[in-house]
Amino acid sequence: MGSSTEIKKSICMGCHIHCRVEGHVVNGRLVKIEEDKAFPKAEAIRPIVRACPRARAFPDYVYHPNRLNFPLKRIGDRGDGKWREISWEETLDEIAAKLSDIKRKYGAEAIATSVGTARTHDEYRMRFLNLLGSPNNFGQGQVCYGPGSVISRAIYGWPDFYPAIGRSTKCVLILGANPEQAARGLWHALLSAQKEGAKLIVVDPRYTSTAQRADIWLQLRPGTDCALYLCMINVIIKEELYDKAFVNNWCYGFDKLAERVKDYDLDKVAKITWVPAQKIKEAAEMYAKTKPGVIVHTMGLEHLGANSIEAMHARYILTAITGNIDVRGGEEMRGHHPLLVPQYDIELNEKLSPEQRAKQLGSDKFRLLSKNGEALISQYAKSKMGTTHTTFAHAPTVFRAMLTGKPYPVRVLITAASNPLVIQPNTKLVYKAIKNLDLHVVQDFWMTPTAEIADYVLPAATWLERSSIFNYDDSVNFIYAGEPMIPSRVEGKYERRTDYDLWRGLGIRLGQEEFWPWETLEEALAYRLKPLGFTSVADFLQKRGGILIPPKEEKKYEKVGFGTPTGKVELYSTILEKLKYDPLPKYQEPVESPISMPELAKDYPFILITGGRIQPYYHSEWRQVDAARKKRPYPIVQINPETAADLDISDGDWVWIETPIGRIRQKCQLFDGIPPQVVHAEHGWWYPELPGEEPSLHGVWESNINVVINDEPQYCSSISGGWTLRGLLCKIYRAEGY
Repeated sequence: MGSSTEIKKSICMGCHIHCRVEGHVVNGRLVKIEEDKAFPKAEAIRPIVRACPRARAFPDYVYHPNRLNFPLKRIGDRGDGKWREISWEETLDEIAAKLSDIKRKYGAEAIATSVGTARTHDEYRMRFLNLLGSPNNFGQGQVCYGPGSVISRAIYGWPDFYPAIGRSTKCVLILGANPEQAARGLWHALLSAQKEGAKLIVVDPRYTSTAQRADIWLQLRPGTDCALYLCMINVIIKEELYDKAFVNNWCYGFDKLAERVKDYDLDKVAKITWVPAQKIKEAAEMYAKTKPGVIVHTMGLEHLGANSIEAMHARYILTAITGNIDVRGGEEMRGHHPLLVPQYDIELNEKLSPEQRAKQLGSDKFRLLSKNGEALISQYAKSKMGTTHTTFAHAPTVFRAMLTGKPYPVRVLITAASNPLVIQPNTKLVYKAIKNLDLHVVQDFWMTPTAEIADYVLPAATWLERSSIFNYDDSVNFIYAGEPMIPSRVEGKYERRTDYDLWRGLGIRLGQEEFWPWETLEEALAYRLKPLGFTSVADFLQKRGGILIPPKEEKKYEKVGFGTPTGKVELYSTILEKLKYDPLPKYQEPVESPISMPELAKDYPFILITGGRIQPYYHSEWRQVDAARKKRPYPIVQINPETAADLDISDGDWVWIETPIGRIRQKCQLFDGIPPQVVHAEHGWWYPELPGEEPSLHGVWESNINVVINDEPQYCSSISGGWTLRGLLCKIYRAEGY
């Protein structure tokens, strides 16, 4: 009998880029993943590139012997590593009964959920929570995509721009990002643009592979980004390099901005940032004169903590005053496709009462990214642009409520496709908070450190085992769809289910029946596609290849204006003003620095940065997959050779990285592309091969950088609540005996 090969199309969720890929399935088994060769090339779409190492390794991931297969219930104490298998129906019955009891005792707000990075269909999580009456969904939203998306909506009334690097792009300005490691599609688009003559400016403390290709590299002091961009704005205004027509017709508050940035002259900012004044001037002139231009910031600015929103505000001002908005080769305002049912509507946000909305933890202090900010922004953005955004409770505030019961008790956490013990700051506090809960439920692909201290662990279906629709959370008007390549359930071997099954299953048991008319995820996705004329994901794939890219329309604002109170780009933000924040960006010295805390710096003399992406990992994933682990077997901390020599540290030595709240160890990599005062530590580290039971929890305390990251309120942005990942003080020293 001959073999049978099928080619399946899907959306890779190995990272946040979500490329379309092909899976080669032989006799029902996935054997290979490649790029989708039928994916169209276009000016506004990233070019086809060979599937990255992470995508190609997914067959090893999906068939790994340590994948979770059946629901597990804890039978010992949390952390003892003792479990028994139970059925899905029994599991959902028991969890729903406990949720009902908690809601009756404490209110729906006592039930929180933790979200990961776009692995799941989170619109259905939010549907469940809104119907339940809880405003407390949290995750990485304050440091991952959320800040850029919400400040963009506040200033433009529009989601985060799509960086359409193409043949027309003449200049690319990259801020604290390294696409060569983080976003392969974007990286290859950049390489193509450079072949066509595009200029590249990179702002980064490290001489990354992306910085090595730059025409101008600005090696700034970590955490001083806002000062740098305000200075660039000052240069552009003083030299009259701004787009006068766009500024006059479409910008609000230019005169006030011009007055504000006068305080950021070249010599002053050079001292703040460590970047020579002449280099700042050259970069500002190159970006302003070389048009059209694109700015790429990904997560580079969202990790700055107290000054993150102001830095992104300045970044979006640079785009506006140079007129690089919605032009070919610039930054596109794509927006949501008008016929696809948006995720926001699926969430049923209107079902959450005003009284419960007001209970969202952190919304009183960190107002922009809260339901308070969303309600204000949506008055204008949704009416003109047809889009709005999901909000998040403030994770550090939620964990403190679990511990202290203040401002009210949080007694339940449902963790789906998330790993708080590794991805949230202040791991010791997170651990104590979760151990203090009445109920902790985890749905994941693996037994993570967080799963080891759960009461129930549910096996999740990967993107390879389910259908998907993707449009960057309603922020772009093109639509990709993907089909399951392999089944999520094989009788007697495994029964993995989608997150949709989890939320609907609980919702039905808690009286939400009328709001869950679709029995399966396939039916729910078909509902979203119906206005487009497709009956299912399979129908969309058959008729259009699962890809819908509307013709590009430039300068859409000329027809509709901007979704802001003034109808213009608000350089001076009336939204921020109404929320009682400074309406213009202003530089703040990092909370911890040799300047702001000179006494602390005597004991902790180095500036710690973390969060840089590394292939083949993505945050806390892939450490258990041999193909990935062999390429990066240990966590790496980059140290300047001069610094290492002073501390008697050699390349390959294990070193301690210590802050006032803890210490962890990583392996030294000598790297002369980092300043002597700065060290860069990898994030996301745990050791699946180490014991899962206490006290190890898969080595979560060994190398996990979040053990040493402070999340106290003063370390967070007062506007968004984002905590500091780039710019804390630390000490480093050799770890003897390792």
